[in-house]
Amino acid sequence: MTALVRLSSIVLLVASGVASAASPTAVHEAECAVWQRELSFADAVAQHDADAFASHLHPQAAFGVSQKPTRGRDAITREWAPLIEGKALRLSWYPATVTLGGDGRTAYSSGPALYEDPKTGDARIGRFGSVWYRNDEGTWQVLFDDGVVPQKVDAAAVQRFHEGRKARCPAA
Repeated sequence: MTALVRLSSIVLLVASGVASAASPTAVHEAECAVWQRELSFADAVAQHDADAFASHLHPQAAFGVSQKPTRGRDAITREWAPLIEGKALRLSWYPATVTLGGDGRTAYSSGPALYEDPKTGDARIGRFGSVWYRNDEGTWQVLFDDGVVPQKVDAAAVQRFHEGRKARCPAA
């Protein structure tokens, strides 16, 4: 009888673990929600909308995490003001990949980032990486962000960058 009770307990534990695991459909839906949120975040900068930019940030976000990070929504928004304004440098980016974390509340997104000087036409391409957190209201917000130093590129690379942007999540 003891062996049967142990076996039943093991079966219940395994079954409860399977039940609590996210279905592939739920994972794809969450990843696509982050994909769209990342595009919305980039659009806020393209539209020079500081309030929309700030709304994508977790209140305790940290940007530039591989260096000396800027911490907090207000400080990040102030630091990014020239980029949001877009007069000295235009920044655009989009996700190339999004991966949902096992907790269902965190996700990682990464992709290319294009920096263009509107005065000279010079362009540089780098990459970004962001960690997103789904808050208690269900809104995805950037918690951590960083990138690699962009490298100078030619017009063909800029064209490939623009052609690579997908308006819809590929997992949809």
